[in-house]
Amino acid sequence: MTITITAFERSPDRGNGLARDMRVRWALEEVGQPYDVRLLSFKAMQEPAHLALQPFGQIPTYEDGDLALFESGAIVFRIAERHAGLLPDDANARARAIAWMFAALNTVEPPVFDRALARILERDQPWYEQRLAALEDIIRKRLDGLSRRLGDADWLDGAFSAGDLLMVTVLRRLQGSDLLAEHPNISAYVARGEARPAYKRAFDAQLAVFTAASKG
Repeated sequence: MTITITAFERSPDRGNGLARDMRVRWALEEVGQPYDVRLLSFKAMQEPAHLALQPFGQIPTYEDGDLALFESGAIVFRIAERHAGLLPDDANARARAIAWMFAALNTVEPPVFDRALARILERDQPWYEQRLAALEDIIRKRLDGLSRRLGDADWLDGAFSAGDLLMVTVLRRLQGSDLLAEHPNISAYVARGEARPAYKRAFDAQLAVFTAASKG
């Protein structure tokens, strides 16, 4: 059976590749696995059929035969475990790649995502400037550590892995900001991720959904 994932019918990222189905699309493209996409409205995401797959009413979900998963990191891990190309064969290198997957989602993404939400939802609040400054201080600390570890390497630990895939998708939310520009090696790292053919195919597929929805 063909893998089926879910995605926004009308993504709030306006086709910029920031919605979390992008991670799953990219992973499937990297390993050469075909997949179908079931597009959902915000209303459908709160209906029983979807909540049975994703208890929090979010996207993406992943269905492969009798397996249904939610959470983009868990889905990418499943893809990486089952198909060659996203996790090293060496046991120690594999463990390090998995550690970077956790680092991207648990250490780097929370303040990055909170900053993005604050810039949209809290601009009119009296605490906005203070909150934004606090979040950006945290992000700078995370990027300082990431920059030191990356150095002049192409990827975080040897060959491109699922850790890089998730890290790049997280860091893309900072594009156009001084935060990312302060670390040229990280900016170049993100650009390398975006230059991968699999990334481009995934981005184009997600963009096509937004373009079609806009015309409709």
